Amino acid sequence: MQQTKVSEQQRMTKGVVFTLSLSMLLASLGTSIVNIALPALAEAFSAPFAEVQAVVVIYLAAMTVSVVIAGRLGDRFGLKPMLQTGLGLFCLASFASVFAQNLWWLIAARALQGIGAAFLMTLSMALMRQMASQSRIGRAMGLLGTVSAVGTALGPSLGGLLIPVAGWQGIFWLQIPVTAIALLLAVVILPDDVARKQTAAASMRSVFNAALVASLVINLLVAAVMMTTLVVGPFYLGLRLELQINQIGFVMAIGPLLSIISGVPSGRLVDVWGSRRVLSLGLILLAAGAFLLAFLPNTIGLAGYISSIILLTPGYQLFQAANNTAALADVPREQRGTASGVLTMSRNIGLITGASIMGVVFSAGVGTKNLADATSEAIGQGMQLVFLFSGAMMITAIAVNIAAGRRRRESLTREQP
Repeated sequence: MQQTKVSEQQRMTKGVVFTLSLSMLLASLGTSIVNIALPALAEAFSAPFAEVQAVVVIYLAAMTVSVVIAGRLGDRFGLKPMLQTGLGLFCLASFASVFAQNLWWLIAARALQGIGAAFLMTLSMALMRQMASQSRIGRAMGLLGTVSAVGTALGPSLGGLLIPVAGWQGIFWLQIPVTAIALLLAVVILPDDVARKQTAAASMRSVFNAALVASLVINLLVAAVMMTTLVVGPFYLGLRLELQINQIGFVMAIGPLLSIISGVPSGRLVDVWGSRRVLSLGLILLAAGAFLLAFLPNTIGLAGYISSIILLTPGYQLFQAANNTAALADVPREQRGTASGVLTMSRNIGLITGASIMGVVFSAGVGTKNLADATSEAIGQGMQLVFLFSGAMMITAIAVNIAAGRRRRESLTREQP
């Protein structure tokens, strides 16, 4: 009887982890799957690139302004029901996107999808942190980091396979049944929240501290660099290296594969080494990968691009597992939804920065806003400029991390008798 109860509990735990991972996957997939469809959308709606780009940016913007609200609602009304609400919104928005008759309809649907994604990403992280034991927090965060990175990087690959077969609508058709499955699992498998006190929705002063602020700043910078690879990568691979869309998808699938391999080991390393050491290692690898992207692809072509991604992606996984663990380590149980929302907000601001500002830097390096008319050499120059800029951002992140570590040591010294 005892063994039966343990077995049922283990199956339930695996089901919960799968449900939360699937929710996180949907939110991150929605971030990137549209990127590779931008040329098809520009043609379908006869719109310039600047207007079509809003389909990507509005999703990130809506998610950014909603994540803290989603976290606070989760703290007040329960993480499970609010996650279910987010899944319902995400599914509805996917339907609306499929049947968009014009670009502005699609942009509005993507805004609603971004709001739903805010609930998915924020509350999945809060629920995972709530369920993980103290000795396995790093592994839990590493798993979510894996799923998030897989979803973000897998988007262009899936899009590259679906668009030639089902048109741009195919990328939204895919999300409908997956979201429905996640919603069903959330209703059936997720445990009910414990009763919440009215004081659960604590004020934002009570959530922020110096260590969390440093984590947020670094999180923003790293997310901007990772989004830059997703926005610039397809243009560089297509216009500079002259790959076909399906080839571009396969090349960009290298990131998800590395994420799957390195995500959980990264979390285990956090549990063994501690979050601060692993975070530093991740940032160093990210900086090295960004600078390599500035030079190697233009020097040795596709091999250089792939080599740089091979270094960059594990660095991101190490960072994700360590930073999420460190940011939520000292947050009280009743404030984890809000803290997760703030952490997700910083990530989303970084994604918006990568999709918009870093896109401007790339265009400046190319020398024209109309990338289709640019020469191969000009695309290479844009690639070099944007990743030199990205490397500088990672150096800044390393400096912020060092300063935060110094303040933490000084604080501990003052507290000692």
